[in-house]
Amino acid sequence: MRFRLFVVIAGLLGFAALQVAAAASKSAHADIVSAKGTQIGTAKITATSKGVKIEVKVTQLTPGEHGIHIHTVGKCEAPAFTTAGGHFNPTSAHHGVHNTQDPHPHLGDLMNLVVDKKGNAKATFLANGVTLGDGPNSLFHDGGTSLVIHAKEDDLMSDPSGNSGDRIACGVIEK
Repeated sequence: MRFRLFVVIAGLLGFAALQVAAAASKSAHADIVSAKGTQIGTAKITATSKGVKIEVKVTQLTPGEHGIHIHTVGKCEAPAFTTAGGHFNPTSAHHGVHNTQDPHPHLGDLMNLVVDKKGNAKATFLANGVTLGDGPNSLFHDGGTSLVIHAKEDDLMSDPSGNSGDRIACGVIEK
């Protein structure tokens, strides 16, 4: 009888551990820093049935529209953030939702981030086809990924980055 109880308890503990691990892989975050190295915002990333939802809150940016993308390397060395690599593009697509060449867009392409007159922005994006789990479309592939904000508006069609200009802010995507 004690052995059965032990087996049941061990099974329940194992199941609970699997549930905690599964929950952990359903969310991620990024602390977004400026070219000066100071934190100016955050991103909360959660899994959805179609991809990942990215909720961004930032301050201290110039008003207007800015390109924002998932980049292929989880490294944000200021001031230029070139260490973040290019756009996350595991499907070898063309840049931008308005690109006339198929396939498009990159999985890391997002719509523009709109910053208000006070330099603040709060936006939610959906990155279709991206996962927080395993596989080639995972934000946690070997080397990781980052979220990068650019100086200018993304035209949403020009390869490779929509003419969105310099990288002005970056955050490594972490579990």
